[in-house]
Amino acid sequence: MPEPMKPEPILPDEIDATRRDWIKGAGALLAAAPFAGIVPARAQPAGFGPLKRVEAGDLSVAFVEAGPRDGKPVLLLHGWPYDIHSYAEVAPILAASGYRVLIPFLRGYGETRFRSETTPRNGQQAALAADALAFLDALGIERALVAGYDWGARTACILAALSPERCKGLVSVSGYLIGSREANATPLPPKAELQWWYQFYFATERGREGYARYTRDFARLIWELASPRWRFDDATFARSAKAFENPDHVAVSIHNYRWRLGLAEGEARFDATERKLATFPTIAVPTITLEGDANGAPHPEPSAYARKFTGPYAHRTLTGGIGHNLPQEAPQAFAQAVVDVDAV
Repeated sequence: MPEPMKPEPILPDEIDATRRDWIKGAGALLAAAPFAGIVPARAQPAGFGPLKRVEAGDLSVAFVEAGPRDGKPVLLLHGWPYDIHSYAEVAPILAASGYRVLIPFLRGYGETRFRSETTPRNGQQAALAADALAFLDALGIERALVAGYDWGARTACILAALSPERCKGLVSVSGYLIGSREANATPLPPKAELQWWYQFYFATERGREGYARYTRDFARLIWELASPRWRFDDATFARSAKAFENPDHVAVSIHNYRWRLGLAEGEARFDATERKLATFPTIAVPTITLEGDANGAPHPEPSAYARKFTGPYAHRTLTGGIGHNLPQEAPQAFAQAVVDVDAV
């Protein structure tokens, strides 16, 4: 394994003049002249500045921003079932270092909304990646550092693999998370399958109804199982749980897991992208992968994915009972990884 990357002074970013419109290749349409505005005060997230909004691809994206507008862009992507508050402590650390930090609510979370009632409430991996790239395009950002965990790590990996010219560097919790429905068709050993109990629950109508009826209880259980040593309080959970009140949260969540098992169809416009992802493309941009020593969620061993990163690469396992929601449980270490990968 390569030596860990060491922090260096932050230098001005050189914008990559080339631009490959991956969204267009996937068949998605971008707004020609997006409008960025402020979301009403009732929706303001605790611990952040004003919640902003921009029209981007399929979505009207609600997001928070920290740091100087001319700073190097950092896109931070949250997972399921969490929200932007996973980065409540990461954001000010990066902002103080001069980065422009951007944290959007994913489709189906918080104040983010679909722009059309007819758009499928699709949770497949290519759709989420298209959302992220459309978000960068809508803000006029050519190249960014991209970091995430859970769904957010998968999205970040896809951007780094298929649109490397848009990624200055990658920080991914639990490593290489690009998947395929073909690979998911192969059974795992019983103990590994047990970790995916909620995926099988969601495959049933009973599961969909149960998640809709008990969304907060379900999410809290996932938090407890995925981070067994994280002693979050009621207020911390309630702060994020508001994001699950989004009218499309259940539909997007259920589709995500059903699509993985081949029980729900994706959109034809993403077929070409999914075929590329099914080849498990390598990632050449500078990357740091992170793992917590107490991650209770399903995750691969670092040795299983190290060869998928062909550029400058380092892996860090964090000790001290760090679970699945690594940026919220270890914000300083997560922020340091972003700074370090930028210095390569």
